[in-house]
Amino acid sequence: MSELIISVSGLRGIVGESLTGEVATGYVQAFSSHLPPGPLVLTRDGRANGPPLADIIKSGLSWTGRDVLDAGIAATPTTGVLVRESGSAGGIQITASHNPAPYNGMKLFAGDGRVVPADIGDAVRQTYLDRSVAAEGSQRKGIVTAYGDTTLAHWEKIAAQVNVDKIRAAQVRVLLDANHGSGSILGQCLLEKLGCEVILRGGTADGYFAHAPEPTEENLAELSAEVPAEGVDVGFCQDPDADRLAVIDAQGRYLGEEYTLALCVDHLLRKRKGAVVTNCSTSRMSEDLALRYGVPFSRSAVGEANVVDQMLATEAMIGGEGNGGVIDPRVGLVRDSFIGMAYLLEAMVTRQMSIGDLAAEMPRYEMSKRKLTFPGDRLAEGQAAVRKHFADAAATQPDGLRLDWKDRWLLLRASNTEPIIRIMSEAADQPEADRLCHEAEKVLRNL
Repeated sequence: MSELIISVSGLRGIVGESLTGEVATGYVQAFSSHLPPGPLVLTRDGRANGPPLADIIKSGLSWTGRDVLDAGIAATPTTGVLVRESGSAGGIQITASHNPAPYNGMKLFAGDGRVVPADIGDAVRQTYLDRSVAAEGSQRKGIVTAYGDTTLAHWEKIAAQVNVDKIRAAQVRVLLDANHGSGSILGQCLLEKLGCEVILRGGTADGYFAHAPEPTEENLAELSAEVPAEGVDVGFCQDPDADRLAVIDAQGRYLGEEYTLALCVDHLLRKRKGAVVTNCSTSRMSEDLALRYGVPFSRSAVGEANVVDQMLATEAMIGGEGNGGVIDPRVGLVRDSFIGMAYLLEAMVTRQMSIGDLAAEMPRYEMSKRKLTFPGDRLAEGQAAVRKHFADAAATQPDGLRLDWKDRWLLLRASNTEPIIRIMSEAADQPEADRLCHEAEKVLRNL
C-alpha cells in the first residue's frame, strides 16, 4: 500500500513518498487534457497534508491556462453538486477516502458531476503513465477563484427529497461522527436544518482522526458505547470524505454500512416505485427488497462509476454500494452520506420506529470475506475450478466470478493492484457464509 495506486477514478499514495508534487502536477495536467474548456472545481477532505497538495494542483492547472474554482474543504458528494451547479468542465476532490492520515490522493469528476466513467479514467491513467502530454505553459495563466457558498445547493437538493417539516417536528437527537474529515461541513448544517439536536464528534476538519478512518465496527467500538451514554436516537458515522455512512442504533449496536443502503432502499420504495442497482459485492438485502416491492433490480461491477453507469442505463431511482454509499440521482450521481442521513431520519419519523427496529425488518444475511495470494496469470484457471466445485450454482461474471443460489452467493474478484483474489460470500447464517469462503479458498490452494 506504500506504492502509488492509480485507478480509473483517481490515484492515492503517501504524500512526500509515492505521491509527490511532480506526480500530482503530471496527473492533473493529464486529466485536464481530456476535458473540454472551462474551469475545474477543486475541493479537499480536510487532511492535514491537503493544503500544500492543493497549492501544487492549482499551480499546475493554472500554468496550462485552466481556471480553478477553489471550494476548500468539502465532501466528495458536495464536489459533484458544485461541478454541476457551476457548469464546470470537471472537478478534483483531494482525498484518500478511508486510508490512514499519511495518505492523500485525487478523485476525478466529469462535467455532469459524477466520478469519471471508466473509459475516461483509464484514458487519463494511460496519458499520465505514458507521459504522452507534454504540458505547455499558456500565455493566459488560469485564474484561481474562491467558490463562495459550498453547502446551499447540496442542502436544497436533499431538502427537496424529504419532508423537512415532519423531521423538524420530531426533534431527533443525533450523534454525528465526522472524525475530523469533511463531513461536518454540511453534516452539522443539514442535521440542524432538519431540527435535530446534534452532538458532534470530530467536527474540526483537520485530518487528525480520533480513530482509524474506515467506519467499521472495530474502528467505531468506542463511539458505539457513547451513543447510549449520550441518550441519542441514532449515531451517524462518516468516512473522511463523507461518501460513506455507517449507523449505530440507540442501544449502541453497530448496524453497519450494508444496512445503510438497504434501509434507504426500503424507505424510498415505500414512497414511490423505481429500479434499484447495487454492485455485485453488496448484500442481497436490496435485491430482496426490490423483489418484495415488485421493481426491477440489477447488479453492476464493483466501483462507484460502474454503479452509476448501470443506474443511468436502467433509469434507476436509487443505487449504491454496501460500503454505506447511497446514490440518489435526483441529488447527485455520487455516493452521498447526507442523503442517507436524511432518508433514515425521515423513515424513523414517518413510521415512528427506532433505527434498530427498522433494521430488524430487513432481510437477514451474514457475510464472510477472505483474501488469498494468487498469481494473476492463473486467474481463469482458478475461477474455472471454483465454478466446477460449486456446479449447482448459477454463474455470472459481472466482475470476477459470482455464484448464486436461492439464499446465498459467492464472489471471487482479482485485485487491481495486488496479486490476490478476494473471496466474499453471503448466506442466511455465519457458518454457511464461512463454509462457502473456506471451500473456495481450499479449491484455489489445491491447484
